[in-house]
Amino acid sequence: MTEEMPERAVRAFDAADAFESVDRGFAVTTTRFDAHVIATETDEWALSYTLEVRAPMLSSATADPVGPAVEEGWFETYELRLEDAPRAVRDDVELSDHRVLEEAGEAVAVFEFEHGNADRAPAIAKAITEYVEGTYMEGIVPGYDYGPPVSEMLSRARSSGGEDGSGPMPL
Repeated sequence: MTEEMPERAVRAFDAADAFESVDRGFAVTTTRFDAHVIATETDEWALSYTLEVRAPMLSSATADPVGPAVEEGWFETYELRLEDAPRAVRDDVELSDHRVLEEAGEAVAVFEFEHGNADRAPAIAKAITEYVEGTYMEGIVPGYDYGPPVSEMLSRARSSGGEDGSGPMPL
């Protein structure tokens, strides 16, 4: 896939620390979720970027059963919060498309945008990805026993909260 991406996008993502070339574009390496971005040419000078971030649905992240009303409420809230993702970016980014869907036990967030500066696109994709991860973690429903990768992310958040890992989670 990277062979099909515009050369200026490939150079920009290759040079960025937070990305690794994969068969379907570039994977974001700063998240525990599966996130990748691809770029395509447009009729204008800007390139079109599609960022996809896959996170487990609440019922897929827990060892406990999750009721349909809890899952639906969690998903709706997650979807609404992700509408603000462009605000996490230090550039003026307008999404040409944004959708969140449930697919095979995953909450799949897709963001599409055009940007004329290929060198800035990796920072935009990274910021949106990290916003998705942070939003996901803010939406964790207490009282459930979570499995990987969410349990590992919670553990990391707890351990960064103090020397002994005690005290409230810094979320």
